[in-house]
Amino acid sequence: MSQPLRIAVAGLGTVGAGTVQLLAKQHELLLRRCGRALEVVAVSARDRNKDRGIDVAGYAWYDNAVQMAREAEADVVVELIGGEDGPALATCQAAIAAGKHIVTANKALLARHGTALAQAAEQAGVALNFEAAVAGGVPIVKALREALAGNVVDRVYGILNGTCNYILTEMRETGRSFDDVLAEAQALGFAEADPSTDVDGIDAAHKLSLLASLAFGTELAYDAVYVQGIRGVTPIDIEFAGELGYRIKLLGSARLTERGLEQRVHPCMVDTDKPIAHVDGVYNAVIAQGDFVEDTLYEGRGAGGGPTASAVVADLVDIARGQRVPTFSVPATSLNRATLLPMDRHRGAYYIRLNVLDQPGVIADISAAFRDEAVSIESMLQRGRSPTEGVPVVLTTHTTEEAQMRRALDQIAQLSAVVEPPHMIRIEEL
Repeated sequence: MSQPLRIAVAGLGTVGAGTVQLLAKQHELLLRRCGRALEVVAVSARDRNKDRGIDVAGYAWYDNAVQMAREAEADVVVELIGGEDGPALATCQAAIAAGKHIVTANKALLARHGTALAQAAEQAGVALNFEAAVAGGVPIVKALREALAGNVVDRVYGILNGTCNYILTEMRETGRSFDDVLAEAQALGFAEADPSTDVDGIDAAHKLSLLASLAFGTELAYDAVYVQGIRGVTPIDIEFAGELGYRIKLLGSARLTERGLEQRVHPCMVDTDKPIAHVDGVYNAVIAQGDFVEDTLYEGRGAGGGPTASAVVADLVDIARGQRVPTFSVPATSLNRATLLPMDRHRGAYYIRLNVLDQPGVIADISAAFRDEAVSIESMLQRGRSPTEGVPVVLTTHTTEEAQMRRALDQIAQLSAVVEPPHMIRIEEL
């Protein structure tokens, strides 16, 4: 029997404690599957006396995670501290310098520093694994790095944030407002007290940048991700979406085109015929399109102690078995620097909701603004009639460039009969 894989865990929050619990509960199963034991030997957290539901007495305790990464008698450091800089980054750098493998669930850290960390890890001959950083228990990182290695991946997209998916699902099923459902999600523990990272799309953008690098062999380009959250989605938009045969989902989508790398996170109208339209609640789903396999769908819980700990342990199992693959599918020194496609060059169809006074000539003026920017209207819906109060008018368009659409909407917003700013949601062709 081989020597145990010695593990040091930095951070004992929900995921850290869950990882320690899983390793203890599945000790015999993992021993059989790996041919060696997976043993926690050291832990680090801020409060030694906090009740986490685990017994830490048998592990070397470190108040300082960086010190643990340098000094602990461990083969691998599991970084579950969180944050894109500070102790999390210093712990990973210290582990690499000490010749220890790294497993992390920290998508923010990797989105900012992943290219540099991958280069340092590969130069030091250690692994940098991060299955838990994207979509929780959904094994999309392993799929892109290994299972789809024989494919040119054309596009990767999906529902990457369970909080947003839960909120949009509840809004659709109950007709309640964003604020009302968000408050419920916070009470249930599905949303943080400060939900901005989730509902403003930042969490999904971190994950999308990692998926893009994995899929296309490009350097991480988080700062180039277009990000729009779900705060502006209203019950009336969800109702109109249903009438038009769509559901609204917050999607992250990355595509490497001849024009450049397109990375975007925003609410989308998704045709109800598509499988991803029916992924509801706190679930995540990712679709990768390969030239030989076509569409492959990966679905599961995207957060929580159990699913995320499961992903952490999957990475530990690979290290225990001696399985090593490049961090981002190709050697870090071979990652390409892609031309980055700005959002105003995105091409697609659009849903537009206007609130207008029902007066003669209003529709003609709106149509003229679209005509001036060569935007073709596909359909139009109007509800109610009132010359003194706003009524909703909904239009869908044929494919056009984002810059043209925005210029047309700027014109429409100036019309005296338009009583509030135009509301736009992109229609996603999947």
